[in-house]
Amino acid sequence: MPSVLIVDDLVSIHEMLDAVIQPTGFATSFATDGEKGLVRYKADKFDLVLADIDMKPMDGITLLKQLKIYDPSAVVIIMTAYASTESAVQALKFGAFDYLQKPFRVDELIATLRRGLEFRQFQAERAASGISSGAKASDIESRLIGKSARLIKLITQIKKLAAVRSPVLLMGEAGSGKGAVAEILHAASGAPDSALVRIDCALSSEANFREGLIGQNGEGGAWVKQAKGGTLYLQQLQDLSLPVQKELVSVLRNTAHGFRLVCSTCQDLEKLVDEGVFHDELFYRVASLPVQLPPLRDRTEDIPLLVKHYAGRATNPLFEAKLIEFSADALAVMAAYHWPGNLAELTQVVSKIGATSETRVVTSAQLPLRLRELKHWPTLAEYLAGQEKQYLDHVLHACKGDKATAAKALGVEVGRFG
Repeated sequence: MPSVLIVDDLVSIHEMLDAVIQPTGFATSFATDGEKGLVRYKADKFDLVLADIDMKPMDGITLLKQLKIYDPSAVVIIMTAYASTESAVQALKFGAFDYLQKPFRVDELIATLRRGLEFRQFQAERAASGISSGAKASDIESRLIGKSARLIKLITQIKKLAAVRSPVLLMGEAGSGKGAVAEILHAASGAPDSALVRIDCALSSEANFREGLIGQNGEGGAWVKQAKGGTLYLQQLQDLSLPVQKELVSVLRNTAHGFRLVCSTCQDLEKLVDEGVFHDELFYRVASLPVQLPPLRDRTEDIPLLVKHYAGRATNPLFEAKLIEFSADALAVMAAYHWPGNLAELTQVVSKIGATSETRVVTSAQLPLRLRELKHWPTLAEYLAGQEKQYLDHVLHACKGDKATAAKALGVEVGRFG
């Protein structure tokens, strides 16, 4: 029988909740404050925790934080009075599964408990099935090319995320690989026949969103139903209008654990929340597991491997793609370029040159003019202090060792090049 620990300082609440919860098949236990609740949970791990937000000496938010430290998989539902709803929304930021606003309906309470139990069981089944952080390691590393510290950190994070079902928020500049990461997370779900439903929030109209996402009575539209058992990927989430954002919150409360939710953005959503142009509860529901993708200019040491990978996929009538090489001077120029379009831009450049080159070895002279023009190179201020020497070496190499030309391009003294 699934168990729920009820933490509330009012015994009358204990009695009321016991009367409505037990007949639905849950075993109930009780604690009168957060400290006692934490002790009870550690002594006898429960499937669910239902905690009031306003208690002394340890309130519900503090209890939530402590539970998550002790057991990151703890499923905690916060109860709140109307006046403290904002605090309950903040609880989502600290990992609460959901919240209930007092006075709540019995059917709403039971439905929330059942969703929480479904999520708990999913986590347990995933662990028992042997789907672990390393289960899809080869797939992940074949999609994310490179050996830089930034990329290794990203790969490690994604391997861990493959074992959970909580919403993931992918953050990064346009072309930085957010779509590829979403596909990796979907493939790691262990459901090969399930659907990856990809929705670009910047392209669809509000009417389409209401039909596809919200549906009738806010129970989820066609896109949500298609994603059941699979992944719903919402790209450019910041472009949803505020009214649709608010309606999406209720849809996610009812359906989000029937699929893996992955969202992406190229903007700072937390800043948009502070500015009042992004719904705070939606942010906390989608941002429980944030992933920051590095721009290509922050991992230029990966460029040779990326170039080799993309060139190997080109179709050239004169040479086998795998035989096409980019010379050292070409790679130096590419490493010094700012890559505002990130991986998408690099893919386009390498694929086009690989398909049209009349020489097997591609030199810097064959690169697009925008890569070779010095005015397009980033300034030193755009690089971390520890990377200055590496950057200067790249620029000097691109200038064929001409220190005067390199210094003039960057506006620095020749002596900076040693």
